[in-house]
Amino acid sequence: MSKNTIQKRNSHSARLAKSPTGIAGLDEISEGGLPCGRPTLLCGSAGCGKTLLAMEFLVRGVTEFGERGVFVSFEESANELAENVQSLGFDLKKLVTQKKIFLDHVIIERSEIEETGDYNLEGLFIRLDYAVKQIGAKRVVLDTLEALFGGLSNEALIRAELRRLFRWLKVRKLTAIITGERGEKSLTRYGLEEYVADCVILLDHQVADQITTRRLRIVKYRGSLHGTNEYPFLITSQGFSVLPITSLGLNYPVSTRRLSTGNEELDGMLGGKGFFRGTSVLVTGTPGTGKTSIGTQLVDAACGRGERAIIFAYEESQEQIIRNQQSVGIDLRPWLRRGLLQIHAVRPTVYGIERHLVEMYDRTRNFSPHIVFMDPINNLSVTNKPNELQTALIRLIDFFKERGITAVFTQLQPMSEPEAMLGVSSLMDTWLELRNEEDEGVFRRTLFIRKSRGMAHATQRREFKITARGVELESPIASPRRDGRKEFVTL
Repeated sequence: MSKNTIQKRNSHSARLAKSPTGIAGLDEISEGGLPCGRPTLLCGSAGCGKTLLAMEFLVRGVTEFGERGVFVSFEESANELAENVQSLGFDLKKLVTQKKIFLDHVIIERSEIEETGDYNLEGLFIRLDYAVKQIGAKRVVLDTLEALFGGLSNEALIRAELRRLFRWLKVRKLTAIITGERGEKSLTRYGLEEYVADCVILLDHQVADQITTRRLRIVKYRGSLHGTNEYPFLITSQGFSVLPITSLGLNYPVSTRRLSTGNEELDGMLGGKGFFRGTSVLVTGTPGTGKTSIGTQLVDAACGRGERAIIFAYEESQEQIIRNQQSVGIDLRPWLRRGLLQIHAVRPTVYGIERHLVEMYDRTRNFSPHIVFMDPINNLSVTNKPNELQTALIRLIDFFKERGITAVFTQLQPMSEPEAMLGVSSLMDTWLELRNEEDEGVFRRTLFIRKSRGMAHATQRREFKITARGVELESPIASPRRDGRKEFVTL
């Protein structure tokens, strides 16, 4: 057994060897990778990414786990495969030259199959056995099943040969991926492969409201626990990235350290020290209450301490954010130049919410920020249902908490329904409510801490002003007494 296989316990306390894929998120939802020494069926419709995922499984097996691989293609030539995976940053020709990956293009003429009426896989077994022994391969990819049996109409023969293929791979303890096109009424066109394979993964490419989304689902996995939901995935220049959902649990570390807001008065309202690190903060308010200024102040304070921060903006461009915050005494340009700050500004309608989440996951992993500011969360629901946004935020909050990242979210409350919420306030550790209140024809901004878990905090509403020096808190709001006179409540 390879030293790179991962051992996992299933519900029966048996140990199942697994081969890690190296693909972000996939190893997590599969509880360690694909079954070692067994075949995995990867099925899906055209264009969903089957060939790219299978190739990444081979390449990462070589580069990260020292396991060489064989790729047998029945459709694309070696040169075509090498050119196609260059977009993922893989130098396939180099790996072939180093004899770490063996590419074999098998050409099958359907007309010849129809003429002879006799067909078996002995020739494939001979070629595959030679390739495996040539480089000492541990991993194999066959792409695709339809090319093997496309000219046959004898279902009994197809089923028999499929059984032989999967048995041949298991006897030689090869960790294999076999790709197949999705059928109309079954996972694949022949309807048998999913019963023969030990692991079946389904890829899907959905289009809703003119927004495309790729999803992955583990249909079955013999002898192992695994995530059973649909998981969005993204194909980027770094390869596949799968967004885990159910694997995220409430087992993240908790810090007792505090994070200053950059405002002494606001820190004072939060027990004198600010937020707990690694918690989630929600800032709500109607338009013009200063939500972005509050969030940007937290980012500026973090960068001033030498900490890294990311701003995910869905309303303003980077240059617009920089210009607008300069008017309140916050200059973000030095932090950008020093590499302490990244601003990712994009319209929410560019792609679906799943891709937004995967982008945030990838950027967070690559940059390792101490604080993340997302402004505003409402915009992500422009093309999605509110319950989908709530579910997405649950995953996102857990993801940040697992990594000890302080996350700040702003939420716009409509003027007509200032109390309307997206149902996420209960997920947040701290909730700052901002308001525009009218007093004798004059509007004034106020701040109130609705909750802040784990600490004593002020319970009075405070007036604040946004000036060229930033956010400045005033005295507590006067509360009326029974006799009609006003009385200021001290903190």
